[in-house]
Amino acid sequence: MDRTLVVFISPHGNGHAVRVCDALRELCRGSAPRIVVVSTQPRSFLRSRLGDIPWHQVEDAFDPGMCQTDSVKTDLDASLEKALEFSRVREQRIEDAARLLRDLRADAVFCDIPGVPLRAARELGIPAIAMGNFSWNWIFEQLAPHDSRWLEPARKFREDYATADLLLRLPFHEPMDAFQRIVDIGLLASPGQPRRLELAERTGAPIAAKWVLLSFSKLDLSSAAVERMSELAGFCFFTVRPLEWSAPRFYAVDREMFPFADVLASCDVALTKTGFGIVSECIVNDRPIVFVHRPEWPESALLVGGIRRYVRHAELSADALYAGEVQPALETALRCEPPKATLPRDGARCAARWLAWALRGQPEWRTWQESNLQPPDP
Repeated sequence: MDRTLVVFISPHGNGHAVRVCDALRELCRGSAPRIVVVSTQPRSFLRSRLGDIPWHQVEDAFDPGMCQTDSVKTDLDASLEKALEFSRVREQRIEDAARLLRDLRADAVFCDIPGVPLRAARELGIPAIAMGNFSWNWIFEQLAPHDSRWLEPARKFREDYATADLLLRLPFHEPMDAFQRIVDIGLLASPGQPRRLELAERTGAPIAAKWVLLSFSKLDLSSAAVERMSELAGFCFFTVRPLEWSAPRFYAVDREMFPFADVLASCDVALTKTGFGIVSECIVNDRPIVFVHRPEWPESALLVGGIRRYVRHAELSADALYAGEVQPALETALRCEPPKATLPRDGARCAARWLAWALRGQPEWRTWQESNLQPPDP
């Protein structure tokens, strides 16, 4: 397929990139397009998720994301200033995105979930698909009761989202009513390959212990908390670098040697914050989750509802996490019965189908827009 897909990924956390990479790998099972990923994620992270499909990277970000001191704590004041600054330069960023799309000779745009590239694509007449379980206008609108200045960047995101041709709406979603056309799809997450014996040989971890994956990009644990956790008999803790502590029963692995999904599939339980990516991956890998709810982060309530319905789980307070008092919650999660409710897991296949159709370009895409919401076979 001699076509170019330009993919814009939010700089907010890892989950946006994880699910986009799943969709792109599925898309490339057939005749692969030229893929350009616009993201500030480290190239090593993207490579570990995209595998051996061909792709290029442009290091840039087209939404402000949120400022976090670590994976649990959000700095709302700094985030607001960043959102307001992005709002002030939005017109310039639209021009920047349009220039990039012209230079790359883009045939289609895929966003999770910046708004500016969607508007740029509409101005250039390029098919544009968004994907996500929340929109930035909704996040900002939920924060507006605390500070009305959130409403201005929320309004601009809402305007830009309205220009998208289509939203692929993921599970655990808010209404996302800024978008004009919405199709619901299943989970995007890939099961890992259990490699417990290999991990034990590589790290020296006791294979008979209960293995806990600490799934955080950054976590500011005190030395006292790490010491308390390292003293838990029968447990050991895995992290994926760059997260790492030098302590007994703590083991760090390289994601390029052991992909994240493989580490999760090799562990007994995940200890993490509420995030779309890790919740989805625990579902598809049938791993219990100990989660820290983040009430100041509006998406968290959506994910807590999903966790309680679809995952073996236990809740841990932030205070208990930072104190290293994790054993009771871990034992509760490990004793849980499997949930009865299930979710469709065809998100990657559905997203790839829509992307393949958008890459056909004009006039077929616009003809489809005017007729129905079911994608023809690519």
